Formats: sequence, structure tokens, C-alpha cells
Amino acid sequence: MIDSEQSVSSSSRPKVGFVSLGCPKNLVDSEVMMGLLDSAGAQMTNDAAEAEILVVNTCSFIDKAKQESVDTILEMAQHKTDGKARRLIVAGCLVERYRDEIRKNIPEVDAVVGTGELEAILAAAGLSKPAPVISQPSPFTILTDAEAASIAATNIEFRAEGDLRESQGRFSRAEWDGAEASALPQYLYDHTTPRLLATGKTSAYIKIAEGCDHPCAFCVIPNLRGKFRSRRFESVVAEAESLVAQGVREIVLIGQDTTCYGEDMGLKDGLAMLLDRLAQIPDLKWLRFLYAYPNKVTGKLLETIAKHEKIVKYLDVPLQHAAGPVLKLMKRGANADIFLKTVAKVREAVPGIALRTSFIVGFPGETEADFEALCDFVREAKFDWLGVFTYSDEEGSKAFDLGDKVPPRVIESRRKKLMKLQQSISKKAKQDWIGRELDVLVEGESEETPLLWEGRSQFHAPEIDGTVYINDFGPFEELTPGRFYRCEITEAHDYDVVARIVGEA
Repeated sequence: MIDSEQSVSSSSRPKVGFVSLGCPKNLVDSEVMMGLLDSAGAQMTNDAAEAEILVVNTCSFIDKAKQESVDTILEMAQHKTDGKARRLIVAGCLVERYRDEIRKNIPEVDAVVGTGELEAILAAAGLSKPAPVISQPSPFTILTDAEAASIAATNIEFRAEGDLRESQGRFSRAEWDGAEASALPQYLYDHTTPRLLATGKTSAYIKIAEGCDHPCAFCVIPNLRGKFRSRRFESVVAEAESLVAQGVREIVLIGQDTTCYGEDMGLKDGLAMLLDRLAQIPDLKWLRFLYAYPNKVTGKLLETIAKHEKIVKYLDVPLQHAAGPVLKLMKRGANADIFLKTVAKVREAVPGIALRTSFIVGFPGETEADFEALCDFVREAKFDWLGVFTYSDEEGSKAFDLGDKVPPRVIESRRKKLMKLQQSISKKAKQDWIGRELDVLVEGESEETPLLWEGRSQFHAPEIDGTVYINDFGPFEELTPGRFYRCEITEAHDYDVVARIVGEA
């Protein structure tokens, strides 16, 4: 309940400030909540000091993310004393995990919204759901009769993995403080849901699925987000066409495991089908997806990536480790030899593709021999991009109960060693970029110096990979952020490259 002293002003458009933490999937949730609030009459502001309502959409994937979330909540709470804020709302994964603790220990918080309760943001903000509008015929092509028939013809038995995992206790939240054990999140937004983009006008994420059924021992996301569930094929197509009609030129499909897309609806190679359909949208420049589960990278998927110019030649496959014993403990399976065959298959099917992966070092039971096997694998695979996470002991995960924990100082030492190894691989690989011409999405002036601008090629996913620095505008007096230009790479560094503009893309 909100007491009268904390009520929001009666202004027709109360100002709402948003802080979104964590992954792109969380960002989409924030955009949906902002859209819902906007449709109910609220006004978004980037200035927390001016906001009457503050919302913190939290992450709780690992300890560092939890601490950042708590610190941000406390920082925003200060605006209730020093600023204009009258209501503080906490949303997201931290709420699913620690709902009761948040309410008990941070009294400044007026309301909480879980990952499956996005529409509750309206009541939490003290706003009413707008009256339904009589919908007009959609200007977007959803599916032709032939496409609908094609989807029906590929139907397989519905995916039963979620039910199996539930019977094995995968989604149990019985010991969590505040999460309702019997009420896993079910929510999925669709193409009719109001949404305000926070990524600018050129790029946008589309969440095509929610939740996860995989049994990975280090991860609590299934407990936080519920069973894997795909959005309807037609709904994703409609949203993509709508975004492109609004000027979006890069679409990034996201989900905890996009390669499982459609399996719960009976689709075989659903992601490949979806990519094939979206690649036909006029005016779309780049189409990419994050993230791929290694044993779900099918020949059909690779064939589809290779077939369409609009589908960027980029694949993010989080492998987590390469030593067989560690992968077995992680409940992932496979080993370095299997992964090397997968890497070779991908590169053969899609020449020139950029491969990104991520690993966890210091998983319980990881020996020095296991870590050296991982290093050997990285040397041989030669990934274009690589991220390394230190193991975080998360209560509620299967790994939490494993013995033989690796000391923190050893974990950090291994992280540094692996990143140093990748740095040398990347530095050598980037030298081969010199002289290449690439289409680059220019994002704006560099934060480091006004003498440089920044951009990305198709081989760079937003925010996680290196940067294309631009120091020569070529035939242009000025550049326009959000536009594509043709660039020539002139210098290379460890992870970043320098380019000059040679024309329009």
C-alpha cells in the first residue's frame, strides 16, 4: 500500500525515471514497462532528480549484479529525500529472488514488480490502465497462406523438456525468500504491447522467447524467469515490420536460448524459419540473434545465415567451458573435441563468420588440468570475441551444493590468464582487418575524445564487442549518428580498429 504522503502529484503526466540493469532481455522488459506507463499518461525523463516516480529494473544473475542492483536502489531512494521522487518501484530478477527482503530492509521501496508481472507497473505507479482502443486492420503482413501452411507442415511433437525439468525440481523456489514457488512467471509481451525504445532509432531488440528449460548447474535464470516459452511467429514478424516502418535498421533477436525458438509450439528449426521470414523485410539492414546453445546450431540454421545478406555473419555460442569433466558437472555435456568440430562446421558453412563465446572459470571441481585444457581449446579455436566470467556461487543453483570450491584468488588468476591469451589471439586477428572495407553503423562521438567517432560493423554485437573508431570522415564534413557508412580499416589494436569513411553504405 502507498500512504498519502508518498502519493504522486496529480499532474496529468507524472514524470517517471527508469534505471535498467543487466542484460538486453532485461532492457526489453524496461522498454515494455516504459511503454505501458507512457500509454497510461506518464512522461519519461532521463533526469532522476526530476522524476516523481523512479523505477529500478534489477538483475540478480551473479553476486556483482545483485550488489549493483542494491546500490542503485539505495541511490534512487535518496531522491525521495533530496529530489522530487514520491514513489520508488523495484522490478526484475532481484524481486523474484528477494521480494520479502526488499520490502523488509529497504522501506523506501513503495512497490515491487516481478519478471512475470510487467503489467503491474501501472498499479505500482498509481496509474490506471488506459481504455482499450478499437483496433484498426494491421498495415503489416503477418503470414501468407503459403507461409502458414509451411509452418503447419513442420510441426513436430511439442517440446516436453520443460515439464520433465519441472518434475526434476529445476524450477523450485521453495527455499527462496519472497518468490512464490507455485507461481512461475508466465508473461510474454507481443506486437500489440506498448513499448518505448531505449536503444535509439536505428537498432532494437526483439525478445522472441522467455525463460529456459536447460539444467545448467551454475544458473538460476529458469527459477527467476520460468519455463521456456516462445512468442507466436506472427507476433514477432508483426513487431519487426512495425519497428522497421518506424526507422529501425538493425534488429537483434534475443532470448535465453534463441535456438530453441518454436520448439514449445511444435516447430522444427523455428529460428531458421523466423530468420528467413524476417530477412525478407524491405529496408531492414542487419538482422542478428543472441544466444545460441551449441547443440542447437543446426545445418538449417547455418544455411539460413549464409543465404541472406541481411543476416549478419556473427554467432554467439556461450560454451561455458571446454574440459569434459567440468562440462559434465555443469550439466552441459560435450567436450573440446566436439566443440572444435562445431566451430569447424560453422566456419565451413558461413565463411568469414565472427564467432563469440563465453566461459566460466573456477567452477567447483575445476582442476589446473581442466583449466589448461580450456586454454588449449581457446588457442585452437581462435574465437573472434571471448568473454570470461568468474564463477559465482549462487544459492539455489545445483552448483551451490557442490564441494571442492576453487579459491577466489585462483579463480581470478585463471580469468586474467585466459583473457591475456585471448588478447594475443585478438591482436593478431585484428591485424588482418587492415585494408578491409566494411559497412559500419556510426553510433556517435567517442566518450574518450571528440577527435574520434565510434561505430560497429556486422561483426560487432551492441555493447559487448570491440569498437570501430573513426578518425577520418572522408568525403563528409560531418557524420550522422544512426546511419551506415562504408569504411576502410586503417589501424588495428588488441580488440578495436580504426577506420576512415570512404562513402555511404
